[in-house]
Amino acid sequence: MTEHMKTAICPGSFDPVTLGHLDIISRASKIFDRVVVAVPVNPDKCFSFSVEERMDMLQKVCAAQGLENVVVDRVEGLLADYARERSAAVIIKGLRALTDFEYEFQQALTNKKLNPALETMFLSTSAEHMFLSSSMVKQVAGFGGDISHFVPACILEVIKGRLCQPAAEQREGDALA
Repeated sequence: MTEHMKTAICPGSFDPVTLGHLDIISRASKIFDRVVVAVPVNPDKCFSFSVEERMDMLQKVCAAQGLENVVVDRVEGLLADYARERSAAVIIKGLRALTDFEYEFQQALTNKKLNPALETMFLSTSAEHMFLSSSMVKQVAGFGGDISHFVPACILEVIKGRLCQPAAEQREGDALA
């Protein structure tokens, strides 16, 4: 790695990976020499997919998009420490709406206090993905809805296999609220 090479970290739970995530990762890869997509290990949180499964999905998605300067890694511990260990200059965070900003800004200030050399860059999500979240994908899939417009095609079957209920198994009267 050269002295002038800029590394950015793009952290997230990616449970599951959405087209919104891919949009942010892809755009960050055009700005930075190297992008590390960081998947946290958080035993206190309940995930639909294991760390290894989320990393595997991210690797498939990035390879399918030809994002050669993107690597996927796991993070154990503080992101600010991880960034220091990887000589990363920037954390990339995607923002969907104003409601995301307050939490992400708090995180950015905390990371800056823990690692003064670390900056946070916010990328606004593309308009077509502003509504999209992993939680929404899980809800639609859980009711047997079509998630093909929300997740990368190369991992659609993996996600459907874990999250989708056949329409016949839906409880009568349930709907996306």
